[in-house]
Amino acid sequence: MTDLNSTLDAVLGRVASGNDEGSDRVPGVVAMVTDRDGDIYSGAAGQRRFGGDTPMSEDTVFAIFSTTKAITGTTALQCVEEGLLDLDAPAKTYAPAIGELQVIDGFDDAGQPILRAPKSDVTTRQLMLHTGGFGYDFFSETYKRLAEDFEQPSVLTSSRAALETPLLFDPGAKWEYGTNVDWVGQVVEGIRGKRLGAVMRERIFDPLGMDEIGFTRTQAMKTRTATMHARDTSGALAPMDDFALPDDPEVDFGGHGLYATIPEYMKFIRMWLNDGAGLHGQVLKPETVAWAVQDGLEAHQKVGMLTGVIPELSHDAEFFPGDPKGWSYTFMVNHEQAPTGRPAGAIGWAGLANSFYWIDRKNGVGGYWATQIVPFGDPVSFPGYMDFETALYNAAVQGKAA
Repeated sequence: MTDLNSTLDAVLGRVASGNDEGSDRVPGVVAMVTDRDGDIYSGAAGQRRFGGDTPMSEDTVFAIFSTTKAITGTTALQCVEEGLLDLDAPAKTYAPAIGELQVIDGFDDAGQPILRAPKSDVTTRQLMLHTGGFGYDFFSETYKRLAEDFEQPSVLTSSRAALETPLLFDPGAKWEYGTNVDWVGQVVEGIRGKRLGAVMRERIFDPLGMDEIGFTRTQAMKTRTATMHARDTSGALAPMDDFALPDDPEVDFGGHGLYATIPEYMKFIRMWLNDGAGLHGQVLKPETVAWAVQDGLEAHQKVGMLTGVIPELSHDAEFFPGDPKGWSYTFMVNHEQAPTGRPAGAIGWAGLANSFYWIDRKNGVGGYWATQIVPFGDPVSFPGYMDFETALYNAAVQGKAA
């Protein structure tokens, strides 16, 4: 274990050190690894704020952005287990507002949106698989134009208006990463009759012993929150001291809205490694876990490049380019062994501020890498994470096999 610690510490130390402009480093990083029994590595390097004197630490609070999605997906799977949710019924059965949305087919000569009714109702299965028809403004030129010309709010506002966007295409037509899982959260709220955050607390966080996680930070969490940073075109880092996802949001956005410390998220990863078992009993049934990690996409629905259209928020980004990938409920699934050593059938995903996680049920190991930098696909943090995962497999998994 000493060798594993020193190997992974070296990755963090290298990525969090560099020049005064920060062009070759991240401000700070927390990274952890767990097996089925408990955490086997925890490391932190750098500072919570670039140029500051507060070191990054295990109890630092992060905006975890889209790593929220898997937790929301879990609340939906619980509804399926209880017979409360039919994944193939119209989602409007549970969240009526989604039934009011139309498809946008571009813009007319006067610059007005061309809208029409969808050819079919979107289902919760499609929402969980990102085939429901929704996107993000930083990956969609159409949504970007709606934001620029028609004041469509950013999802980062966590407002009702930001959620109720047109569909980009008919449900099921293709895979497109976007606000689908935010609507899954609305489905869950319709079924449970309470806010998504309250559902998560009752049915996931408390059973798993996850304390410092939520859509609204406690005062103690606020004092330990890492600063968001922007990396400009020269590579230099600048603290975004005024940035924060809204506490007490208008809508609990199940696609991106949670704050958490990384040790809390490791408990969630461990639940998936342990066939749904948590600290205080089963969160999901083993048979639910077994099918929920399988690729649910059809042949015409392909997971590919995320093409950034707002440079301040995202680069073009893709995990394991050229390797076939699918989507499950709700994780990316790689169909072949990844260059890092992650085996075929493993699951994982990422958050906008260059946080990344994976769950390898075959080897019983999973990890999380947390930074707070935009744009997504950061040229230092993303490769640093890949190095971290690779080092873990080289030092631990392959060593165990030997």
